[in-house]
Amino acid sequence: MDLQKLLILGATGTIGVNTLDVVARHPDRFQVHGLAAGKNIELLYAQACAHRPKALIICDADALSQWHTLGFSEKLREQLGYIPDIGGQGDLESLCQSEQVDIVVAAIVGSAGLKPTLSALQAGKRVLLANKESLVLAGQFMIQACLRSGATILPVDSEHNAIYQCLPANYDLCRADEFGVERLVLTASGGPFRNKSLAELSQVSPAQAIAHPNWVMGRKISVDSATMANKGLELIEALWLFGLPARQLSVLVHPQSIVHSLVEYKDGSMLAQLGCPDMRTPIAHVLGLPDRIESGSPRLNLAALGKLDFEEPDLSRFPMLKLAFEVLEKPDTLAPVFNAANEMAVDLFLNEKIAYMDIVKLTQLCMSRFASTSIANLDDAFALDVEVRAFATECAGKF
Repeated sequence: MDLQKLLILGATGTIGVNTLDVVARHPDRFQVHGLAAGKNIELLYAQACAHRPKALIICDADALSQWHTLGFSEKLREQLGYIPDIGGQGDLESLCQSEQVDIVVAAIVGSAGLKPTLSALQAGKRVLLANKESLVLAGQFMIQACLRSGATILPVDSEHNAIYQCLPANYDLCRADEFGVERLVLTASGGPFRNKSLAELSQVSPAQAIAHPNWVMGRKISVDSATMANKGLELIEALWLFGLPARQLSVLVHPQSIVHSLVEYKDGSMLAQLGCPDMRTPIAHVLGLPDRIESGSPRLNLAALGKLDFEEPDLSRFPMLKLAFEVLEKPDTLAPVFNAANEMAVDLFLNEKIAYMDIVKLTQLCMSRFASTSIANLDDAFALDVEVRAFATECAGKF
């Protein structure tokens, strides 16, 4: 078997670290060709020593300068016997299209991951997508790129990966109505505030919001999980990934995070994918396709678990999810607005410039402001993204 050569975008983040853990278990299958990171050059150096990539990309200009100042390249020469090609943000898209890369793991957080992910799709790569914001910002253009180039998007998010596993192997989003699917059900843990009152939510601090009960994640996605904006982004992502209309998408709160999502069929059957909350499971699934490979994840003991709980989401407690359902009715325009406004609002909250409940107020304000905007091409999408961020920043001072 020829080694599959990987490029991991966001190598030092949660998805990147877990991907490298899975890859290390299968040296006969995978070779790390390139690693791309932002600011965490110490971890990137350690990863390079362990996985011997041919190329490293450091997207943050200050971190790239620090890399050279601290002599990390020469240290790698001592460790590896060679120096990988070292590049910055401007080299990322060309590396995504390199003939030396078979699989691109797209795990850069936020809209910054769009251009390199799109470059990989345009080059016909197999893209393991963990960057939901890319599809939210420009889903129509990403799907078009796949259809033109023959690229494949394989979902890494546990919910979309679960749906992917529960759909027929020959499922085609362009013929979605031919496969007997009644409904896709995305599960949500409900985050740390599932049982908080509205009064309690108004007092939430950043430290409380990033303390997820089940998953170990980055700060931004942890806040998104707390507000359920993350589930809203996943609804929009599902719209593009699986080709089904808004009326066939739903959310169910499942606190244990054991059932990762379900597919309901027209005959009344419901198929679910279960597993311990460990990102290595979906990563191993998409890396190994069509085979099943060892992930390192713990095994699920249903007898020890005893029961599984489910409930409808309370949209008064999670108004960001309510906004996301509105977005599904006009995804081409409102999805990029929802994404950009939420990113800005979460950043402002984490920096203690707005309150927790102001996240939804600021997002709603941006959606109202830009609801009539039209997007004809990718440049329009990027321009709208910039406008929304500027407007959100301007409005933040009024809260």
